[in-house]
Amino acid sequence: MFCGFRVGMKDVYDEIMGFLKRIKEEDKLVIVEGVNDKRALASFGVKRVKTLSRRALYKVVEEVRDKDVVLLVDLDRAGKKLYAYLNSEFSQRGVRVDNKFREFLFRKTKLRQIEGLKRYMERL
Repeated sequence: MFCGFRVGMKDVYDEIMGFLKRIKEEDKLVIVEGVNDKRALASFGVKRVKTLSRRALYKVVEEVRDKDVVLLVDLDRAGKKLYAYLNSEFSQRGVRVDNKFREFLFRKTKLRQIEGLKRYMERL
C-alpha cells in the first residue's frame, strides 16, 4: 500500500479518537438515531447518549436540558433531513449543536451510518 495513504488512514483514526475523547471529557450529550448507534458509541466509552428511536422528535427536543449537544445522526439522505430538523429545533430553544464530528465523518470518511463506527475503526 502507498505509504502516504497509510499515514492518511492513521490521521483519520487519530482524529476520530480525538473527537470521541473530547466528547467523553466534556461529558456532552450525544443524540443518535437508534440503539445500535448508541452501542457503537458505548464501545468507545461514550456514556451520555440519547436515542431518537420510537419517540416523537418534538418530545426528544423538549427533554434536552443541555445547552450544548452533539447531534450524530446518520450521514445518508434521511439523516441529513433529520439533522436539519433537529438542528433548527434545538437552535430555536437555545441549544447549541456541535456538528464538528459529524462533519468530519462526512468529509473525511466513507462512513454513513454511526452504528458502523466500531467496525470502520477496526478496519483502519
